[in-house]
Amino acid sequence: MSNSIVLYHGTDHVLEKPQYGFGKPYNDYGLAFYCTKSKSLACEWAVTEDTDGFANEYSLNMDNLNILNLNKVPYPVLTWLTVLIQNRTFDSYNQVQASAKDFLINNFNIDYNNYDIIIGYRADDSYFQFAKAFLNNGITYKTLSNAMYLGELGNQYALKSELAFSQLTFNTVHKAPASVWFSKKIEREDKAREIYANSKLEKISDNDILLSDIMRGRLGDEEKKLLQQGISPVGTRNSRSDD
Repeated sequence: MSNSIVLYHGTDHVLEKPQYGFGKPYNDYGLAFYCTKSKSLACEWAVTEDTDGFANEYSLNMDNLNILNLNKVPYPVLTWLTVLIQNRTFDSYNQVQASAKDFLINNFNIDYNNYDIIIGYRADDSYFQFAKAFLNNGITYKTLSNAMYLGELGNQYALKSELAFSQLTFNTVHKAPASVWFSKKIEREDKAREIYANSKLEKISDNDILLSDIMRGRLGDEEKKLLQQGISPVGTRNSRSDD
């Protein structure tokens, strides 16, 4: 009996046979086919203000696939961020951000391209500003962790290999009317912006950790232990399922 899961991909057309090697290279985890377990989230991805879309439904046989789950131990949020900054484009890098990027790649990078599937949070444009602010020491590690773990990003599944594509089967398609799903998409984005705006108003205490503290080794023993275990200083990672 195969170990299969149901995934959805939101787009403006029916896609029965996704093609390996096609797509945009500057997504969160590089060139891949991005899916979610949430049909509602796929419907949001599929629409624009004036254009209806489709949530394409697939079954993925997980047997024999090499899977990297960036949301589980031993990977701290800094590993997720390190993968992200190597693939997503920034408008520009200032000196602080450039130094931070080099530090993260040198200390938290993993060979993520050797996996068939990468599982991790989706940093859409609204949440990507958290990553940029953290690189610039504008928000704390706690704030970044809270945004990633407690927000409504949902896990995304990035299919990276020919093997993963070969084990993906098209099931059906679900219509996503823009009149229904675009407002939900905007509501989710507005909530992310609100969380970000509120985080900028939070005062930074002596106990809070900035990326510059991590870079300079200014961490207590407990914080170092948590980072090594892949657990955020906010607390143990939750096991929130996709909505």
